[in-house]
Amino acid sequence: MPAPEHARDWLSLVLVDGLGPKRFAALEERFASPIDWHDASDQALREAGLSGKYIEQLRRPDEDKLEHCLDWLSGDRRWLVTRDDPLYPPLLKRIPDAPIALFVAGDANALVTPQIAIVGSRNASSGGLRHARSFAATLARTGFTITSGLAEGVDGMAHAGCLDAGGATIAVAGTGLDQVYPARHRDLARRIAESGALVSQFPPGIGPLKGNFPARNRIISGMSLGVLVVEASLKSGSLITARLANEQGREVFAIPGSVHNPLSRGCHRLIRDGARLVETADEVAGDLAPLARELAEEIEHLLAPQPADVRVGLEESSKPPHMKDDPEYERLLEAVGFDPTPVDEIIERSQLTPAAVSSMLLMLELDGQVSAHAGGRYSRNA
Repeated sequence: MPAPEHARDWLSLVLVDGLGPKRFAALEERFASPIDWHDASDQALREAGLSGKYIEQLRRPDEDKLEHCLDWLSGDRRWLVTRDDPLYPPLLKRIPDAPIALFVAGDANALVTPQIAIVGSRNASSGGLRHARSFAATLARTGFTITSGLAEGVDGMAHAGCLDAGGATIAVAGTGLDQVYPARHRDLARRIAESGALVSQFPPGIGPLKGNFPARNRIISGMSLGVLVVEASLKSGSLITARLANEQGREVFAIPGSVHNPLSRGCHRLIRDGARLVETADEVAGDLAPLARELAEEIEHLLAPQPADVRVGLEESSKPPHMKDDPEYERLLEAVGFDPTPVDEIIERSQLTPAAVSSMLLMLELDGQVSAHAGGRYSRNA
């Protein structure tokens, strides 16, 4: 997160109307840090590709909007996670139109956990809602963070199912985070912020404009390893999220349904177009587990880079510093045992949270201390 003295400079960038990823990338290329625009001459900014109207907005931001953002950020557990922050979601950073910054309420560390997006119809059937809750709960127990859009129907049920299973969930909003849309999800949003995070690219004060939601959808898919579509009509916004996921190189999963149910037609189209047909959450977890391990290794490097002299010293130790003599890792290893053990049982034995177990198992696997098996089971190596 930016230091307080830099928050205004970052917010000035965020509030420039129409700045866009290409112009922001030009600033990143031109200056050591994007906020170096503050000390640059107008000529240097023009050479970086900014026209007069953008320079004018940077030099004279809307003070009312800027102060509103600063007031919101002064609240408890509220953050501005910028593109140069190690907590900026690494997968999101790879997409060509990644936001300059994210407003976050809750636990910003959730942004760098392995995420699965679950999306679907706002008017889901009772069966679709059961699937959303069940898949979210199982995937949360496996250690994935569930990401969705806080909408009614499938989105809300996926968030709730994850929370009820003790997992962490991220809601990506199509408004500023000083409001909740739909309003009936205020209590759900509060629960999400307590154990996960509310996220938006839109500054406080921005309402639920129609054009905000496709932009919101690209963040949902962009942060995630894969997208699961539970139910969707042929005109559902969930199909936009699935298309964006495909364009971003993410995995797309769809649950089939009755040929007589209009809300199954979107999923059936996705399957015909190459989405993976899934019937259980274990199938989703099994497909994404290798990608999650790769992501965990990247995140470990981002959050805790080691100097060269320390890295050399690691070769003489059987455990990296973050595991050595850590009682929680010892407790987890005892819970795993030498026979393949389901993650649910490991969580119950260790009394650690699903998110912690997922992260720690990935680290232990990378270190060669445990092995992963089919069906989301793990065993301790001798």
